Formats: sequence, structure tokens, C-alpha cells
Amino acid sequence: MAELSGGTFSAELVPQIAALLEKHDLTKEDLGAFAVVSGPGSFTGLRIGLAVVKALAEVLAKPIAAVSMLEVLVSVGGSTGKVIAALDAGRNEVFLGEYEVGDYEVDGVKTQLIRESLVNRDKWLESAGREAIVTPEHAIPETARAKGLRVVEVERPRSDAVARLGWRKIASGDTVSAEMLDAKYIGRSEAELFVKGS
Repeated sequence: MAELSGGTFSAELVPQIAALLEKHDLTKEDLGAFAVVSGPGSFTGLRIGLAVVKALAEVLAKPIAAVSMLEVLVSVGGSTGKVIAALDAGRNEVFLGEYEVGDYEVDGVKTQLIRESLVNRDKWLESAGREAIVTPEHAIPETARAKGLRVVEVERPRSDAVARLGWRKIASGDTVSAEMLDAKYIGRSEAELFVKGS
């Protein structure tokens, strides 16, 4: 795993990939598939990450597992039944992923997406049900617990959690081609908000 500095990852990403391959005595031809977070997240970060993976997958003719960061949260949360993954989206909004999570299997946990959405945090917490809420955010658990909601706090998922979920998708054939890979922004970009507000 390689850490990338915020604001410079567009310049660092490809050299870091090359350095990791070299460190493990591999070449790009040894790559069998790619796992990439398709959202939600920063618009710039998603665009850069997806562009690099699209280019590599196209050149190497390899499949891609597009992974939602909300599904990654659910996969590390350890809860079953109806589970809500929550990520701070700024502006008092939250990215939510609602999932039905089955029992653990040999190769991981089976999840079924119900819906992903961008909602006002206060309104959501007022209307939230009894399902488990999985989040790495520090502001959500305190407010949620004060309302009697069940919260599972997790560390913000790292690339190894994304890779594990991506591997399960690749093994089950749940992949896309480079031309079909697209970002799942869920929210609106800063530019859209600026134009709407002007």
C-alpha cells in the first residue's frame, strides 16, 4: 500500500503504481484485473483515479471491479440485516448507502444494494430507523446514539478493504470494461453548486 499526498495525487499516482510493481518484482502484464472506488468521494479524486484505471485497463485489456466506498464500509462493519453506511458529504449532508447484508460466507459477506443517496444529516437522523449505521465519521455517532440509534464505528477503509471487496467482485464476474466504468458522484460538484447559487 502506498500513501499519496493530498493535492498532489494526480502527479504521484502512476509513479506510485510503478514503484509498487517494482517493489514486488512484478510488471504491468502481471496485473489480472483492477479494483477501483467509483464513489462517492471528491470529484477531483474520483476523476483522476478512474482515468488512470480506465487507461491501464484499456491498454492491458483487463476487467475492472467498480467498488462503492459505502459498500466497503458495510463490508468492514460486521453487521447483518439492513445496514446503513454513512459518509460525511459536507454542508451538513451525508452520503448514505442502504444495504441488505446476508450471513458471512467463506469469501466474505453477501450484500444487496437497496439505494444510495445524498441527504440532509439532521433530517436523516430524525427519521432514521433501527438498522445499524456504519460510519468512520466522528460527528455522526454521538448525535445518532443520543437519538437511540445503533452505530458501528469503523476506521476509514484503506486500499486493502477496497481490494478485498474488489477481488470478490472479480471472482464472481461482477466487472466492467474500461469504456463502461463511470463515477458515482451521488452529489453535485462545486461548480454545479456555484452556478446554481449565482
